[in-house]
Amino acid sequence: MTRAGPAPAGRRVRGVHHLAVLVRDLGRAERFYRRLFGLRVVKRWQDERGRPRSVWLALDDRVFFALERAERPGPRRAPLAPGWHCVALAIGRRERELWRRRLARARVEVERETAYTLFVRDPDGNLLGLSHYPEPA
Repeated sequence: MTRAGPAPAGRRVRGVHHLAVLVRDLGRAERFYRRLFGLRVVKRWQDERGRPRSVWLALDDRVFFALERAERPGPRRAPLAPGWHCVALAIGRRERELWRRRLARARVEVERETAYTLFVRDPDGNLLGLSHYPEPA
């Protein structure tokens, strides 16, 4: 491991710009994220043939979540293999049980949970967390 001091100006990131996930069915993924999490569409993109290619959903005033149409089925990452593990969305600690009920009404199973986070899967099997860290339940 290398020791790094403060990064010089212009060599330090400023935060998260966007997150992107490849999905098999763009419409299904958009409905899931918009209906369940209340995310609004920022922009839609089309491919060179005019087909929907990507939908950008606002996470806040600066950061967006890009749903990108997968071009082919693929091998999938095994749950504990190296690679991106999950996307955790922020919720309030007092909202945890409200989210649990909302997930149940949407027939989205809570796969596991910690004192801080409820974990669910999107329609493509991607792991999502609803987290209120650092406040425990």
